[in-house]
Amino acid sequence: MTVSNYYRRNLPHWHPSGVSIFLTWRLDGSLPLDVIEKLTVMRRRLRDRTRKVLQEDRLVEYKKLFARVDTILDRASSGPLWLGDKRIAELVQDALVNRYAGLYLIWAYVVMANHIHVLLRPKNHEISISTITKNLKGYSSREANRLLKRTGQRFWQDESFDHWSRNASEFARIVKYIENNPVKAGLVREPEQWEWSSAAERKRRGLTTF
Repeated sequence: MTVSNYYRRNLPHWHPSGVSIFLTWRLDGSLPLDVIEKLTVMRRRLRDRTRKVLQEDRLVEYKKLFARVDTILDRASSGPLWLGDKRIAELVQDALVNRYAGLYLIWAYVVMANHIHVLLRPKNHEISISTITKNLKGYSSREANRLLKRTGQRFWQDESFDHWSRNASEFARIVKYIENNPVKAGLVREPEQWEWSSAAERKRRGLTTF
């Protein structure tokens, strides 16, 4: 049986069965309130303006909005930057690569100071993206808060950005986008120099593909 899940919260979420999904999670409080307000207005205008246009055109506009948010996160010097703590980055990386690897195939990932990107595919149609995110975000949130000695506080922003890869060329672009994030942010010169990424993981393992 093929399952395709679609639901809408602040962002649209469409998870066809058997495809690779590009996911982005950010830390709770990682965007200033004034930025959130501006983005909310932009998103509302975008939703109203694109209501009657083609799905492909709507997707292009949402990608532009995502890219703007991602740039803001990359440049952030305030707000929570807990993933910049080596202990937390390693915790999240281990959860992605090892602890929950039985749920999905992972193609690319990067752990930044206030957000992560990951490209993965559930191992079968019975495993939903919501199950994967619940496990990864729930575990990493509990363990990170324990290390940071935080109690009763959210770690991750509740909602995630997701986008499924339509074809091989888009898949390749997503992998490059994810692994190039630290380079774009001016943190390293080459993707494999960023320790908490699939590019560095491949180099550590002596692999050509992850």
